[in-house]
Amino acid sequence: MISRVTPTECFVYITLPGQTAPVTAARFELTKDRRDVAIGRLVYGRSYLARAEAVPIDPIELRLAGQTYETVGMKGLFGALRDAGPDYWGRRVIERHVGAAQLNEMDYLLHSPDDRAGALGFGLNQQPPAPKRDFNKTLSLPRLQKIADAIVDEEDRPDDAEAAQVEELLLVVTSMGGARPKAVVEDTDGLWIAKFNRKDDKWNSARAEHAMLVLARACGVTTAESKVIVVGGRDVLMVKRFDREQTQGGYLRARMLSGLTLLRAEEGHDTRDRWSYVLLVEELRRISANPRADAAELFRRMCFNALISNTDDHPRNHAAVAMTPDWKLSPAYDLTPTPLISEERRDLAMICGDAGRYANAENIVSQSMRFLLEKDQAEKIVSDMEEQVRNKWYEVARREGLSEADCNTISRSFVYPGFRLPMSRAAPPA
Repeated sequence: MISRVTPTECFVYITLPGQTAPVTAARFELTKDRRDVAIGRLVYGRSYLARAEAVPIDPIELRLAGQTYETVGMKGLFGALRDAGPDYWGRRVIERHVGAAQLNEMDYLLHSPDDRAGALGFGLNQQPPAPKRDFNKTLSLPRLQKIADAIVDEEDRPDDAEAAQVEELLLVVTSMGGARPKAVVEDTDGLWIAKFNRKDDKWNSARAEHAMLVLARACGVTTAESKVIVVGGRDVLMVKRFDREQTQGGYLRARMLSGLTLLRAEEGHDTRDRWSYVLLVEELRRISANPRADAAELFRRMCFNALISNTDDHPRNHAAVAMTPDWKLSPAYDLTPTPLISEERRDLAMICGDAGRYANAENIVSQSMRFLLEKDQAEKIVSDMEEQVRNKWYEVARREGLSEADCNTISRSFVYPGFRLPMSRAAPPA
C-alpha cells in the first residue's frame, strides 16, 4: 500500500512542442489557511522562463512570468493542473489502489500515471523522470477488461496477485474519457483509449459511440479517430489519442485545456451559469490561432449534440489542444445519444443560445454572430445537418454493428420533434 504522507508541494513538468522528453516548468504548492481553505500557488522556474521555446501552462490564467500565481478555487487547483489529473474513473482506480478513504488533490496528481492527458506531469524530484516508453498492447485487452469489471463491481482484492493486477491497471489508466472503464493501449499506429462496455449498459455503448463519431464526421464535424474491436466476445471502443503523435524517438505531446478550464468554471452548481457554448466560443477565440474556423467548428458540434440528444455535452467534453505553440479546438469526442422521453423540450448541458440550454434550432442560431457566422450561414449548417442526421443515423448505426434492438432503443434520440418547435411555444426547462 502506498504511504499516506501527502507532500504539500511538487514540481510541474511539461513536454515542449517538438520534444519527447519533459522539462521542469514550475513548482506547485497546496496548503490550507487558518480557515482550512485550500490555497494553491504556482511559480515558474527561472531556468524555464529563460528557455526560448518555453510555453505557458495556461495562456490566460498562468502566463509566462516570474510572479507567484495563487488560487482558492477548485480545492486550490488551477484548471490546467486539474485537466492533467484523473477523471472520475481514474480517481476510482487510484482510491482502490491507495486504499485510503480520503485523498486530496495533490494525492491525485502525484499518483496519476505518465499517460495522463496533455503535456504536463508531476513529481517530487526537481528533475523529471524519463518518459514512459512501454505501454500495454492491444493483446492485453482481455485482462484489462476483466480488471475493469472487478473495479466496476467493487470486488475485494483477495490476494497480492489481484492487488498487483489492479496496480497494473492504474499504470495504464488515463484522465480522458469521463467515467467509463478504460485503459490506454498501444498498437503499431500509436496510442488508443480503450473504452469498455459495462455489464449494466442499456445498449451497446461501444458501438453506439463509435457510430456517433462516424455520423458526426459525415455531418462535417472533426472527430477523434475510432474503431470497435471484439475482445473475448465483448466489444471495446478504441479512440485514437489526438494529444499524442508517434515518432521514432517517442511520443510528441499536445498541451490540453478542457472547456471547463477555458470557462474558468467548476463541476459543481456554483459556476453552472458559465457552462455555455456562447461563452466558450469567446474564450476559444482568445487563444485560437484560427478563431474563425474553430468558432464555426464549435457551432457544428453544438448543433450535432442537439440533433442526437447528447445531454452529456458538459465542458470537460470539449478541449483546446496545442501540439505546436499554437492552440486550436480539439477533435470532438464522447458523443453519446440519449433517448429521452420528452418530445417537446430537451436541454443540453451547456447554454447554446438566447433560450438557455434548449436544444432547439431557433435557439442554436440565435447567437450565431458570436460564432462568427451570419444568420443565413448558421441556418444552412443546421438544416443540412438535420437532414443528414435524420436520414443517415440508422444506416450508420447498423453499418457500424449496432443491433436492430439497440437502434430501436436509441431511435428517440435523433431530431426529436421539439428541435423545430417555435421558441414561443417551448415548455419551460425541467
